[in-house]
Amino acid sequence: MTKKKRNSSRTKKGHTCVQSTCCTNCPQYVPKDPAIKKFVIQNMVEASAIRDISKVSVFNAYVLPKLYVKLHYCVSCAIHTKVVRNHSCETWKNQTPSPRFRLSSAAP
Repeated sequence: MTKKKRNSSRTKKGHTCVQSTCCTNCPQYVPKDPAIKKFVIQNMVEASAIRDISKVSVFNAYVLPKLYVKLHYCVSCAIHTKVVRNHSCETWKNQTPSPRFRLSSAAP
């Protein structure tokens, strides 16, 4: 029987058993390898409030803290909330990695 995907949509890499994680969107527990993962970095303060805080602040170069969250979605919730989309059969066979976006200041 032919296989649809080379890794069967799993990222175990030699592990026999994988722990489960709770989906961010629904109460379903999903094994960690087929779960869709998304890493979100947000400012703790809104953009309009940042200007007000910087005007009132005593420190000139104070950097406001950020919120780092790793989200785990089950496949059905990821499709429903449009985190991922379905694609054609030709793009399954394309093994080139997706482009990584880096900050311009971090580039060499």
